[in-house]
Order: sequence, then C-alpha cells, then structure tokens
Amino acid sequence: MAKDFITGTGTKFGNKRSHALNSTRRSWKPNLQKATILVNGKPKKVYVSARTLKSGKVTRVH
Repeated sequence: MAKDFITGTGTKFGNKRSHALNSTRRSWKPNLQKATILVNGKPKKVYVSARTLKSGKVTRVH
C-alpha cells in the first residue's frame, strides 16, 4: 500500500544503530498524500509522495 503512484517509491528497510552499534531492523515510509492529479488527461485520486508533488512531476487538480 505504501507506494507512490508516479515514481513507485515504497518502504525502505535498514538497521537502527545504537551508540554501542547494536542493530535492529527498521523501516522508512514515504510521505504519501492523497491528491487529485491528472492521469491521461482525467482527474484521479491517488497517493503521491510529498517529494513528487514539490518537484512538479504531477499536475494537481483543485
């Protein structure tokens, strides 16, 4: 579910490292926003990341 409609950016996984370098698995999720954008010339409600919206890769419909 946590995936950008345009770029496909999803959840990233890695390690949380403590000061003693103990490692525990953790995840980073994209900052998804529900936005109405133009898809093939028609408005569609999709989940897009805030980075995609700020970069101007999509045309937002208000």
